[in-house]
Amino acid sequence: MTIARTAYDALPGVVHDELAAADLDGRAIYAAIESALEEDLPAVEGGVDVTSAATIGAAARGVADFGARDAGVVAGLTVAAMVFHYVMGDDVEITARLADGTRVAPGDVVMRVAGPTRGLLTAERTALNFASHLSGVATATAAWVDALEGTRARVLDTRKTLPGYRALQKYAVRCGGGVNHRFSLSDRAMVKDNHVVAAGGVVPAYEAVRAAYPHLRVEVEVTDLDQLRELLAVGCTEILLDNMATETMAEAVRLTAGRAVLEASGGLTFDRAREVAETGVDFISVGALTHSVKVFDIGMDLR
Repeated sequence: MTIARTAYDALPGVVHDELAAADLDGRAIYAAIESALEEDLPAVEGGVDVTSAATIGAAARGVADFGARDAGVVAGLTVAAMVFHYVMGDDVEITARLADGTRVAPGDVVMRVAGPTRGLLTAERTALNFASHLSGVATATAAWVDALEGTRARVLDTRKTLPGYRALQKYAVRCGGGVNHRFSLSDRAMVKDNHVVAAGGVVPAYEAVRAAYPHLRVEVEVTDLDQLRELLAVGCTEILLDNMATETMAEAVRLTAGRAVLEASGGLTFDRAREVAETGVDFISVGALTHSVKVFDIGMDLR
């Protein structure tokens, strides 16, 4: 079949509305879908799904269910829907699509797609790649959120994202109930150990950023309580506790006494989640939410 390559502006209005509500750049996602489908259908090789073309009649139509094979939280179903619309244009009907952020059980239908059978199978893997990965991020985040329930701590993501996937992965974190940290090197300042070394200490580094970018939020990483005391003395209000023992974090919370927001980071495993949260820190940042998450098992089956 000929791929419709539906223009972004021609996608259904509900898709545009959902992207806007999620604060996602729809055109960037559309470009990512184009790129992903180009991997499957390279123009230099004719751009044809040869298996579907050989085994399925051009006039055949079908209905396929996207089903959860695990328990978890779905995300990326809007993106998956975009894939089918891109491939088949108006000749596709998507129903029973759950909202991103919905908790599901094994066997639940998360989306149903009807259209030309060749088109369904051509779009299948790209749609699943987006939905399975992003649902994996949302599911992992939700597990951390559940582990922290009853404490003040919130789970926070990092910039340890797949190249080109940052906005989508951070969106999936929000679907799982987590909180986004900075999106780039420009939207807020994060003073880490190498900046401290280069500047000659935590206070000189903090004050240099404050002077250069007074309008931006500044967070500074500390590795011991002496650095924490120095920063509190000069009015730093966002501090990252890096690779600290649980007892040291608890003492940091006591010393801070609400004068700064405290983020725990560095080598934090899920088994330690509750223990760290009960020290009283405000955030626990988890790079594994995005850099090494297990994909969520979703399958597409023709009815």
